[in-house]
Amino acid sequence: MPTQARVIWDPSFTAYNFGPTHPMAPVRLDLTARLCEAFGLFSHTDVELVNPPLPDDALLATVHDPDYIDAVKAASKDPAGADGGFGIGTEDDPAFAGMHEASARIAEGTRQVCEDVWTGRSSHGVNFCGGLHHAMPGSASGFCIYNDIAVGIQWLLDHGAQRVAYVDIDVHHGDGVERIFWDDPRVLTISLHESGRALFPGTGWPGDTGGPNAPGSAVNVALPPGTGDSAWLRALHATALPIVRAFKPEVMVTQHGCDTHAQDPLAHMALSVDAQRTAADALHRLAHDVCEGRWVALGGGGYELVDVVPRTWTHLTGIATHRPIPLTAPVPDGWLEHVLMELGRQGPRRMGDLDPSEGPIWHQPWDMGYNPHSEVDRAIMATRQAVFEHFGLDLWFD
Repeated sequence: MPTQARVIWDPSFTAYNFGPTHPMAPVRLDLTARLCEAFGLFSHTDVELVNPPLPDDALLATVHDPDYIDAVKAASKDPAGADGGFGIGTEDDPAFAGMHEASARIAEGTRQVCEDVWTGRSSHGVNFCGGLHHAMPGSASGFCIYNDIAVGIQWLLDHGAQRVAYVDIDVHHGDGVERIFWDDPRVLTISLHESGRALFPGTGWPGDTGGPNAPGSAVNVALPPGTGDSAWLRALHATALPIVRAFKPEVMVTQHGCDTHAQDPLAHMALSVDAQRTAADALHRLAHDVCEGRWVALGGGGYELVDVVPRTWTHLTGIATHRPIPLTAPVPDGWLEHVLMELGRQGPRRMGDLDPSEGPIWHQPWDMGYNPHSEVDRAIMATRQAVFEHFGLDLWFD
């Protein structure tokens, strides 16, 4: 019998640390793991925690340029010498001691759970330390040093996978993964993000649909600032889900950046934890529908360190372990006491944001009609017009 889920975690992953003033504070990982532990998610016999070793450079070189890897290693040994070359030593990606080792182990973690799912050792894999989707083949970008997602997907391709679907629901466009697989028809990249007109990295337009050898393989849904729960879920269901079903992947990799939340300080969307959990549940069910449950779920962005990231990724881990946590569940007192002691602030009392009396979030199915006066619907339609024909899908009814 395969393990239900293998989860990448060890306290040493907090070594991925850009410094005390950087928004990507490693405490978000520690608090997520502690919340998972408080709910008992790591204590089941069919859930395994994995602490991956440092990989060799050859693994990283499957997607990254050798001279870039050398530059990361040099900056890792001498952070003061990093001057912005290869994107290292910038405000977004400052160099830090041990940067190569910390980043490479995250990449190995994602590769490991991809292997586990592909070979049948585990039904699902989780690496909430990963999801570093901005890293380019030859440069750091957007808080990301090595692109663990691309490393994992490339391993799958190198070991026989012919159709890998990647769905990215981070608020930022998944530009690095898209760039790396832009002209590879074996990889479908879907990114649901805030429009580049308002947010880094300024890319990810509906008309960006893949290279000459892979038309339709890149799917971009560029949503307006302020998009809320129902509209965002409508976009997900009207674009990503039917396209993945039509693509018929052998394995799904998903990135669950939770910086779409209304409280996130670096973006402008208006989602709740409830919507983020609903999306994770929908993608999990999709994996069971289309690829026999072969699912690798990753973290990503998310900069509200207490109220949002730990809850959203604990929900993700609960779903992957087949022990979902209700939105009405109280946050364990021990976790709240730790937050108060370590950070001097009150944590959230429930695992959801919305009033339970209002019921679950409802989104209007696309079949109920297109509203040309809705900016979100116009964004959805632009994506459908750009790519649906490549998958034989009906523009109006699928």
